[in-house]
Amino acid sequence: MTNPSLRARIGEVRRRLAVDGPPVTRSLDDDFARVSMPVRDCELLRDLLVEERVGTVVEIGLAYGASALAIGEALVVVGAPRPRHIIVDPLQTDVWADVGWQLLEAAGLGAISRLIQLPSSLALPQLISEGVVADAAFVDGSHRFHEVFVDLYFLRKIVRPGGLIVLDDHWWPSVRTAERYFEKNMGWQAVPTALAGGSIDQGSGEPRVRALRLPDPSFEPAFEDFQRFQ
Repeated sequence: MTNPSLRARIGEVRRRLAVDGPPVTRSLDDDFARVSMPVRDCELLRDLLVEERVGTVVEIGLAYGASALAIGEALVVVGAPRPRHIIVDPLQTDVWADVGWQLLEAAGLGAISRLIQLPSSLALPQLISEGVVADAAFVDGSHRFHEVFVDLYFLRKIVRPGGLIVLDDHWWPSVRTAERYFEKNMGWQAVPTALAGGSIDQGSGEPRVRALRLPDPSFEPAFEDFQRFQ
């Protein structure tokens, strides 16, 4: 059942973050606006996860916490018996001064959130060994092709068959190319109606955020079935 007072608290923290920005930022021009997902995209992500009735979500990349607050709000709205928000960010303390985590706690989401400060290439196998099963994942970590690819490789073993994997900055060629392998070879399917109305790159026409549904049942392709994905 939704907790109205907790949702109001989350909404207030989200509003303050959008209006005032985070209490601390890196010494780079417009860093919060450059790094964080815009409010509209966060709301679309929240609504998508509510529609999916998620109970466990894995997020890669916390930074200033904008998307994490939206995910936490979705979990509160759904009201699953034991909601879990597992966040992987090895740089939260050293680079982001714990701002994202502190905002989650200020919003009352600390009790359902877990922060793992390890590289995702180490943290995700750890979650697999723990038997974690998620309904969805949100990926906004490293944008290097090989690291995005590794994130997606492990997440398909964590997110349940039929669940969702959502990628931020899908308009980056490195992110989009890594994702395309799984779409071409692993049966992942874009959800065309999800996140409609979100940010679009004016140059390429690509959406910033893209949602993909994992096949149900999952499968491993035969060696000879490899499809080029560039």
